[in-house]
Amino acid sequence: MSSSAPRPPAGPAAPAADAGGPSSPAAPRAVLRRPTLAAKPAPARPAPPPRAPRPARAPAPSTYRVASGAFVAPVRQVPAPATTTVGGLTTSRLNKRMAELGLCSRREADDWVEQGWVKVNGVVATMGQQVTAADRIEVDKIAQGFQEQRVTILLNKPIGYVSGQAEDGHTPAVALINPRSHWRDDPSRNRFSPPQLRGLAPCGRLDIDSVGLLVLTQDGRVARQIIGEDSEMEKEYLVRVVYQAPGQAVPRHPGERSAPLQEIDERDPVSTNVQAVFPKELLERLRHGLSLDGEPLKPAKVEWQNPEQLRFVLTEGKKRQIRRMCELVGLKVVGLKRIRIGRVTLGHLPVGQWRYLSPNERF
Repeated sequence: MSSSAPRPPAGPAAPAADAGGPSSPAAPRAVLRRPTLAAKPAPARPAPPPRAPRPARAPAPSTYRVASGAFVAPVRQVPAPATTTVGGLTTSRLNKRMAELGLCSRREADDWVEQGWVKVNGVVATMGQQVTAADRIEVDKIAQGFQEQRVTILLNKPIGYVSGQAEDGHTPAVALINPRSHWRDDPSRNRFSPPQLRGLAPCGRLDIDSVGLLVLTQDGRVARQIIGEDSEMEKEYLVRVVYQAPGQAVPRHPGERSAPLQEIDERDPVSTNVQAVFPKELLERLRHGLSLDGEPLKPAKVEWQNPEQLRFVLTEGKKRQIRRMCELVGLKVVGLKRIRIGRVTLGHLPVGQWRYLSPNERF
């Protein structure tokens, strides 16, 4: 049995020698190498500025109590009362006292104090200062000069205008205050100027379909007189009514819009005699004994102006008060006109026109 020589391992073939010549050494194989790049030095970062030392913790104020460790809990303080007593005299805030004296409104008082126009016992006042009835309050003439320039306007509001801000697309009554609608028989010597419209606000409400006297003012003293919290100023109205008998007039929510009213005047001809059929005991209830919104109403003066018009004199002003009062006794209001506020009357002022409050007029 014959043996065979082992097979050489497979590998790359050796280069062949030139025929007929001596064998020469093999040429070296070329090797590609990636060039070595010099590394760029990293940019030097600026050193951070030295940190200021942390200030020491301030001691806790007297109104704080240390509970444990570093925890500080606030102690609930009882708020200072609005009025206190000093030497047996009751004190109140300076702005409230100035309003009570009729010097200005509370807002005006704060403005004047901020400007340095108010002194208490000869010393310039500070905001929120407490004073007594014995303290002497002085107001700088500069503040008095600003106050004298403020105007109060009387308007005979027509139907279709709202007394305050524009609502539901209706025009505010202040839009009628312009030179064209200024009453030519105005007894005052004032002349209209645009700055008189700044801050001009209505004193009280007159519904969109009610007519008559509407007061607009820049003077906080006048506003406080008419609509202040403690105001009991009389307001007089003419009210045209029809009688539906008790239970037939459906009471309305104060915010609910009722049927439009009619123009009304003292000289209107009488077409129906409501006075003849309206029970006298219900008239007494209008004067005193009714309640609105769960509160009893203050006594009112209610008299017949003519057989179909009532004259109301009120010292309060709830929303739609006269209409709601009438509904409670079976009356339906078909026309309403305000003719007096305090001692100021509408007089002969034409509908849609206005005049200035004269210097000798007082509410």
